[in-house]
Amino acid sequence: MSGSFRIEGTRALLHSYVFDVERRIVAHEGATFERDVVLHPGAVAILALDDHQRVGLVRQYRATVDRVTLEIPAGTQDVAGESPLATAQRELLEELGCSGASWRELGRFMSSPGWTDQIMTIFEARELTMRARDPEGPEESAAQVLWLTREELRVALAREDAIDSTMAVALHRVFGTFFDLI
Repeated sequence: MSGSFRIEGTRALLHSYVFDVERRIVAHEGATFERDVVLHPGAVAILALDDHQRVGLVRQYRATVDRVTLEIPAGTQDVAGESPLATAQRELLEELGCSGASWRELGRFMSSPGWTDQIMTIFEARELTMRARDPEGPEESAAQVLWLTREELRVALAREDAIDSTMAVALHRVFGTFFDLI
C-alpha cells in the first residue's frame, strides 16, 4: 500500500532549535497532496525506580499546553553524536538529580506519526545514586521532583486531566497493564 505513495518534493517552513517543519508534496494514484511534517531528532524518556520501587517524576510547566504536567524525565536528542542511552543518562541527572547503574531499553515508539517523525526511546534506570540536579532552562529549574510509590502514583494519575503518553507507555512496559494503575 505505501509503495503507491511517493514524496515528490519538500519545502522548508520553519527551523527552530528543537525541530523543523516542512511541507511535503506527496504523489498517489496520479494526484498530489500536501502534508506539513515536524522533523525531530528523536527523544528519550526514563522510568527511574529507586531501591524502594518508587518512581521518579517531574512536575513542570509546559508552554505547549500552558499548564504544569506530571511526567517521567525526558529530553530531546539534541547533542550531535550522542547515543539515546547517553542522552537518557544526561536527562536523568538534569531532571531528577541521579545517575543509574542499571539501564534497560523498554522500547521505541512514534509519538504522533500523523504529524511528526519523532521517535521516542524509553529506558528504565535502576540502582540509582542521588546527585545534585543539573537543570537545563527555566522549566526544569522550577520543576518539582517527586518520588512516588505505586499507590501514590495511582492517586496522582487519577487527579490528572490528561496523562503524558510517554509515561503511560513506560509504566505499562514495567508494571504491566497501565490501566491497573489508574
